[in-house]
Amino acid sequence: MFDYSPLWETMQRRGVSQYQLLKSGVDNKTLDALKKGRNITMVTLEKLCRIIGCTPNDVIRFSDEPR
Repeated sequence: MFDYSPLWETMQRRGVSQYQLLKSGVDNKTLDALKKGRNITMVTLEKLCRIIGCTPNDVIRFSDEPR
């Protein structure tokens, strides 16, 4: 299972809002997928990392536990 909680923590630490993600090209559908723990593409992961200025480990973590 993928866990996106590191994304929200990283955004808070760096002062990046969801509105800033939207203004930078991340669409509402993608934000909804992140909130619901759904799959995202590697392109989206790269975009998030570039916008926030972080690494994939700051966005996502893998867990063996089911949702």
